[in-house]
Amino acid sequence: MNMSEPMQFRSSLRGQLLRDERMARHVSWRAGGNATLVYAPADLADLQGFMAEIPAEREVCFVGLGSNFLVREGGFDGVIVLMHNTRGVMRTDGDLVYSEAGVASPKVARFAANHSYVGAEFLAGIPGTIGGALAMNAGCYGAETWDVVDHVQTIDRQGVLHSRARSDFYLAYRHCEPTPSREEFFTAAWMRFGVGDREAARERIKVLLTQRANSQPLTLPNAGSVFRNPEGDFAARLIEACGLRGFAIGGARISEKHANFIVNPKRQGSATDIEALIHHARATVLTRFGIALVPEVRIIGRANREMR
Repeated sequence: MNMSEPMQFRSSLRGQLLRDERMARHVSWRAGGNATLVYAPADLADLQGFMAEIPAEREVCFVGLGSNFLVREGGFDGVIVLMHNTRGVMRTDGDLVYSEAGVASPKVARFAANHSYVGAEFLAGIPGTIGGALAMNAGCYGAETWDVVDHVQTIDRQGVLHSRARSDFYLAYRHCEPTPSREEFFTAAWMRFGVGDREAARERIKVLLTQRANSQPLTLPNAGSVFRNPEGDFAARLIEACGLRGFAIGGARISEKHANFIVNPKRQGSATDIEALIHHARATVLTRFGIALVPEVRIIGRANREMR
Protein backbone atom coordinates (compact mmCIF):
# COMPACT_ATOMS: atom_id res chain seq x y z
CA MET A 1 0.00 0.00 0.00
CA ASN A 2 1.22 3.49 -0.86
CA MET A 3 1.46 5.35 2.47
CA SER A 4 0.49 8.60 0.73
CA GLU A 5 -2.86 7.15 -0.38
CA PRO A 6 -5.86 7.74 1.91
CA MET A 7 -7.10 4.68 3.77
CA GLN A 8 -10.54 3.48 2.76
CA PHE A 9 -13.03 1.83 5.11
CA ARG A 10 -16.40 0.20 4.63
CA SER A 11 -19.44 2.45 5.01
CA SER A 12 -20.99 0.24 7.72
CA LEU A 13 -18.64 1.56 10.39
CA ARG A 14 -20.67 3.57 12.92
CA GLY A 15 -18.00 5.67 14.61
CA GLN A 16 -16.65 9.09 13.70
CA LEU A 17 -13.87 9.09 11.12
CA LEU A 18 -11.67 12.20 10.89
CA ARG A 19 -8.89 12.81 8.39
CA ASP A 20 -5.91 15.13 8.83
CA GLU A 21 -7.15 15.93 12.32
CA ARG A 22 -5.43 18.52 14.53
CA MET A 23 -4.46 16.56 17.64
CA ALA A 24 -4.33 19.72 19.78
CA ARG A 25 -8.10 19.21 20.04
CA HIS A 26 -7.60 15.84 21.71
CA VAL A 27 -4.49 16.37 23.85
CA SER A 28 -4.61 17.93 27.32
CA TRP A 29 -1.67 20.23 26.45
CA ARG A 30 -3.83 21.69 23.67
CA ALA A 31 -0.86 21.50 21.32
CA GLY A 32 0.43 19.21 18.62
CA GLY A 33 0.43 18.30 14.96
CA ASN A 34 -2.10 16.53 12.78
CA ALA A 35 -2.88 12.83 12.58
CA THR A 36 -3.57 11.32 9.17
CA LEU A 37 -6.60 9.48 10.48
CA VAL A 38 -8.51 9.59 13.77
CA TYR A 39 -11.37 7.27 14.68
CA ALA A 40 -13.81 7.46 17.59
CA PRO A 41 -15.57 4.06 17.71
CA ALA A 42 -19.28 3.87 18.46
CA ASP A 43 -18.83 0.83 20.71
CA LEU A 44 -16.67 -2.25 21.15
CA ALA A 45 -18.18 -4.14 18.20
CA ASP A 46 -17.58 -1.12 15.98
CA LEU A 47 -13.98 -0.93 17.21
CA GLN A 48 -13.48 -4.60 16.35
CA GLY A 49 -14.68 -4.02 12.80
CA PHE A 50 -12.50 -0.95 12.39
CA MET A 51 -9.34 -2.63 13.70
CA ALA A 52 -9.81 -5.51 11.28
CA GLU A 53 -9.65 -3.07 8.35
CA ILE A 54 -6.52 -1.11 9.27
CA PRO A 55 -3.64 -2.03 6.94
CA ALA A 56 -0.92 -3.98 8.76
CA GLU A 57 1.77 -1.46 7.80
CA ARG A 58 -0.05 1.45 9.46
CA GLU A 59 0.95 2.36 13.02
CA VAL A 60 -1.94 2.47 15.49
CA CYS A 61 -2.09 4.50 18.68
CA PHE A 62 -4.91 4.44 21.27
CA VAL A 63 -5.61 7.73 23.07
CA GLY A 64 -7.88 8.39 26.03
CA LEU A 65 -8.04 11.90 27.43
CA GLY A 66 -4.74 12.78 25.78
CA SER A 67 -2.85 13.36 29.01
CA ASN A 68 0.86 12.44 28.97
CA PHE A 69 0.67 12.39 25.18
CA LEU A 70 1.94 14.62 22.38
CA VAL A 71 2.02 14.54 18.57
CA ARG A 72 4.95 16.41 17.03
CA GLU A 73 4.25 19.32 14.68
CA GLY A 74 5.34 17.24 11.68
CA GLY A 75 2.28 15.05 12.20
CA PHE A 76 1.55 11.35 12.63
CA ASP A 77 1.07 9.25 9.49
CA GLY A 78 -0.90 6.55 11.24
CA VAL A 79 -4.19 5.85 12.96
CA ILE A 80 -5.29 7.38 16.27
CA VAL A 81 -8.15 5.62 18.05
CA LEU A 82 -9.97 7.88 20.49
CA MET A 83 -11.15 5.76 23.41
CA HIS A 84 -12.53 8.37 25.81
CA ASN A 85 -16.22 7.67 26.33
CA THR A 86 -18.24 9.88 28.67
CA ARG A 87 -20.97 7.22 28.68
CA GLY A 88 -18.62 4.29 29.13
CA VAL A 89 -19.87 1.29 31.07
CA MET A 90 -19.03 0.65 34.70
CA ARG A 91 -20.62 -2.09 36.78
CA THR A 92 -20.06 -4.44 39.65
CA ASP A 93 -19.24 -7.97 38.52
CA GLY A 94 -19.41 -10.29 41.50
CA ASP A 95 -16.84 -8.90 43.92
CA LEU A 96 -15.04 -6.98 41.15
CA VAL A 97 -15.59 -3.57 39.57
CA TYR A 98 -15.70 -3.60 35.78
CA SER A 99 -14.84 -0.53 33.70
CA GLU A 100 -14.44 0.03 30.00
CA ALA A 101 -11.05 1.47 29.04
CA GLY A 102 -12.54 4.75 27.85
CA VAL A 103 -13.96 5.71 31.26
CA ALA A 104 -12.11 8.50 33.08
CA SER A 105 -10.25 7.20 36.13
CA PRO A 106 -11.89 9.68 38.56
CA LYS A 107 -15.32 8.33 37.54
CA VAL A 108 -14.23 4.84 38.54
CA ALA A 109 -13.04 6.15 41.90
CA ARG A 110 -16.45 7.72 42.56
CA PHE A 111 -18.33 4.66 41.29
CA ALA A 112 -16.37 2.36 43.59
CA ALA A 113 -16.91 4.64 46.59
CA ASN A 114 -20.65 4.85 45.90
CA HIS A 115 -20.76 1.05 45.98
CA SER A 116 -18.93 0.90 49.32
CA TYR A 117 -15.58 -0.20 47.93
CA VAL A 118 -12.35 1.22 49.36
CA GLY A 119 -8.93 1.39 47.74
CA ALA A 120 -10.02 3.07 44.50
CA GLU A 121 -9.71 6.60 45.84
CA PHE A 122 -6.26 7.18 44.33
CA LEU A 123 -7.78 6.84 40.84
CA ALA A 124 -9.42 10.24 41.38
CA GLY A 125 -5.97 11.80 41.08
CA ILE A 126 -5.13 10.23 37.71
CA PRO A 127 -6.00 12.66 34.87
CA GLY A 128 -6.79 10.10 32.20
CA THR A 129 -8.84 7.07 31.30
CA ILE A 130 -8.60 3.57 32.72
CA GLY A 131 -7.04 2.40 29.45
CA GLY A 132 -4.28 4.97 29.73
CA ALA A 133 -3.78 4.18 33.41
CA LEU A 134 -3.35 0.50 32.53
CA ALA A 135 -0.94 1.24 29.67
CA MET A 136 1.50 3.18 31.86
CA ASN A 137 0.66 1.71 35.28
CA ALA A 138 -0.30 5.20 36.38
CA GLY A 139 -0.36 5.97 40.05
CA CYS A 140 -0.41 8.57 42.80
CA TYR A 141 -0.67 8.86 46.56
CA GLY A 142 1.27 5.65 47.09
CA ALA A 143 -0.82 3.38 44.84
CA GLU A 144 -0.57 2.16 41.24
CA THR A 145 -3.25 1.05 38.80
CA TRP A 146 -2.09 -2.54 38.51
CA ASP A 147 -2.18 -2.89 42.32
CA VAL A 148 -5.96 -3.25 41.98
CA VAL A 149 -6.30 -5.03 38.61
CA ASP A 150 -7.60 -8.60 38.60
CA HIS A 151 -7.66 -9.10 34.83
CA VAL A 152 -8.16 -7.10 31.63
CA GLN A 153 -9.57 -7.33 28.14
CA THR A 154 -7.49 -6.36 25.11
CA ILE A 155 -8.00 -6.08 21.38
CA ASP A 156 -5.43 -6.98 18.74
CA ARG A 157 -4.78 -5.57 15.27
CA GLN A 158 -7.22 -8.04 13.72
CA GLY A 159 -10.05 -6.91 16.03
CA VAL A 160 -9.97 -10.08 18.15
CA LEU A 161 -10.62 -9.70 21.89
CA HIS A 162 -8.47 -11.40 24.52
CA SER A 163 -8.75 -11.91 28.28
CA ARG A 164 -5.39 -11.27 29.92
CA ALA A 165 -4.23 -11.92 33.47
CA ARG A 166 -1.76 -9.83 35.47
CA SER A 167 0.82 -12.53 34.79
CA ASP A 168 0.59 -11.70 31.06
CA PHE A 169 2.37 -8.38 31.72
CA TYR A 170 5.69 -7.21 33.07
CA LEU A 171 4.80 -4.48 35.56
CA ALA A 172 7.03 -1.86 37.13
CA TYR A 173 6.92 1.77 38.23
CA ARG A 174 5.01 3.66 35.50
CA HIS A 175 5.54 0.74 33.16
CA CYS A 176 3.43 -2.03 31.69
CA GLU A 177 4.68 -4.36 28.98
CA PRO A 178 3.02 -7.52 27.61
CA THR A 179 5.00 -10.75 27.95
CA PRO A 180 5.65 -12.09 25.43
CA SER A 181 5.60 -8.93 23.31
CA ARG A 182 2.38 -8.48 21.34
CA GLU A 183 0.48 -5.56 19.84
CA GLU A 184 -2.73 -5.33 21.81
CA PHE A 185 -4.68 -2.44 23.30
CA PHE A 186 -6.75 -2.27 26.48
CA THR A 187 -10.52 -2.23 26.16
CA ALA A 188 -11.65 -3.02 29.74
CA ALA A 189 -10.47 -3.92 33.23
CA TRP A 190 -11.82 -5.83 36.20
CA MET A 191 -10.54 -4.38 39.47
CA ARG A 192 -10.60 -5.73 42.99
CA PHE A 193 -11.09 -3.38 45.93
CA GLY A 194 -11.77 -3.80 49.60
CA VAL A 195 -15.23 -3.45 51.10
CA GLY A 196 -15.63 -0.59 53.52
CA ASP A 197 -17.33 2.63 54.48
CA ARG A 198 -18.91 4.52 51.59
CA GLU A 199 -18.77 7.94 53.25
CA ALA A 200 -15.17 7.46 54.33
CA ALA A 201 -14.20 6.62 50.74
CA ARG A 202 -16.05 9.68 49.42
CA GLU A 203 -14.33 11.90 51.98
CA ARG A 204 -10.94 10.45 51.07
CA ILE A 205 -11.58 11.35 47.42
CA LYS A 206 -12.44 14.94 48.41
CA VAL A 207 -9.25 15.23 50.45
CA LEU A 208 -7.07 13.89 47.62
CA LEU A 209 -8.69 16.17 45.03
CA THR A 210 -8.20 19.19 47.28
CA GLN A 211 -4.57 18.22 47.79
CA ARG A 212 -4.12 17.85 44.03
CA ALA A 213 -5.74 21.23 43.28
CA ASN A 214 -3.54 22.94 45.85
CA SER A 215 -0.29 21.48 44.55
CA GLN A 216 -0.77 21.20 40.77
CA PRO A 217 -1.53 23.77 38.01
CA LEU A 218 -4.88 22.25 37.10
CA THR A 219 -6.35 25.49 35.71
CA LEU A 220 -3.80 25.55 32.87
CA PRO A 221 -3.41 23.10 29.97
CA ASN A 222 -0.94 20.44 31.11
CA ALA A 223 -0.29 16.72 30.79
CA GLY A 224 0.30 15.77 34.41
CA SER A 225 3.74 14.80 35.63
CA VAL A 226 6.30 15.00 32.83
CA PHE A 227 9.00 12.81 34.41
CA ARG A 228 9.00 9.72 36.58
CA ASN A 229 10.34 10.25 40.08
CA PRO A 230 13.85 8.78 40.35
CA GLU A 231 14.34 6.28 43.15
CA GLY A 232 14.58 8.06 46.48
CA ASP A 233 13.92 11.52 45.08
CA PHE A 234 11.38 13.66 43.26
CA ALA A 235 11.66 14.99 39.73
CA ALA A 236 10.00 18.26 40.78
CA ARG A 237 12.61 18.85 43.50
CA LEU A 238 15.47 18.28 41.07
CA ILE A 239 14.02 20.57 38.40
CA GLU A 240 13.28 23.28 40.94
CA ALA A 241 16.80 22.98 42.38
CA CYS A 242 18.11 23.76 38.91
CA GLY A 243 16.22 27.07 38.99
CA LEU A 244 13.83 26.06 36.23
CA ARG A 245 10.49 27.00 37.77
CA GLY A 246 8.84 29.37 35.28
CA PHE A 247 11.45 28.70 32.58
CA ALA A 248 9.78 29.11 29.18
CA ILE A 249 10.40 28.19 25.57
CA GLY A 250 7.97 29.77 23.15
CA GLY A 251 4.47 29.62 24.59
CA ALA A 252 5.15 26.72 26.97
CA ARG A 253 6.75 26.91 30.39
CA ILE A 254 7.68 24.86 33.43
CA SER A 255 5.01 25.50 36.03
CA GLU A 256 5.77 27.80 38.94
CA LYS A 257 3.34 25.77 41.05
CA HIS A 258 4.82 22.32 40.39
CA ALA A 259 8.15 21.99 38.60
CA ASN A 260 7.35 18.55 37.16
CA PHE A 261 4.52 20.07 35.11
CA ILE A 262 4.82 21.86 31.80
CA VAL A 263 1.93 24.21 31.11
CA ASN A 264 0.60 25.89 27.97
CA PRO A 265 -1.08 28.95 29.52
CA LYS A 266 -2.40 30.72 26.42
CA ARG A 267 -2.60 27.60 24.26
CA GLN A 268 0.04 29.19 22.03
CA GLY A 269 2.83 26.77 22.89
CA SER A 270 3.66 24.26 20.18
CA ALA A 271 4.57 20.60 20.49
CA THR A 272 8.07 21.72 19.52
CA ASP A 273 8.17 24.16 22.46
CA ILE A 274 7.00 21.47 24.88
CA GLU A 275 9.44 18.85 23.65
CA ALA A 276 12.29 21.36 23.81
CA LEU A 277 11.38 22.12 27.44
CA ILE A 278 11.42 18.40 28.24
CA HIS A 279 14.88 18.04 26.70
CA HIS A 280 16.16 21.17 28.46
CA ALA A 281 14.93 20.13 31.90
CA ARG A 282 16.33 16.63 31.48
CA ALA A 283 19.73 17.88 30.26
CA THR A 284 19.97 20.46 33.05
CA VAL A 285 19.20 17.94 35.78
CA LEU A 286 21.64 15.44 34.27
CA THR A 287 24.42 18.04 34.16
CA ARG A 288 23.89 19.24 37.72
CA PHE A 289 22.95 16.04 39.54
CA GLY A 290 24.02 13.22 37.24
CA ILE A 291 20.45 11.88 37.25
CA ALA A 292 18.80 11.03 33.94
CA LEU A 293 15.11 11.78 34.36
CA VAL A 294 12.80 9.42 32.47
CA PRO A 295 9.84 11.09 30.72
CA GLU A 296 6.34 9.74 31.37
CA VAL A 297 5.10 11.51 28.26
CA ARG A 298 4.62 9.54 25.06
CA ILE A 299 5.69 11.60 22.03
CA ILE A 300 4.93 10.36 18.52
CA GLY A 301 5.06 11.67 14.98
CA ARG A 302 7.53 13.40 12.71
CA ALA A 303 9.77 16.11 14.10
CA ASN A 304 9.71 19.45 12.33
CA ARG A 305 12.92 21.01 11.10
CA GLU A 306 13.72 22.72 14.39
CA MET A 307 13.82 19.39 16.24
CA ARG A 308 15.83 17.36 13.71
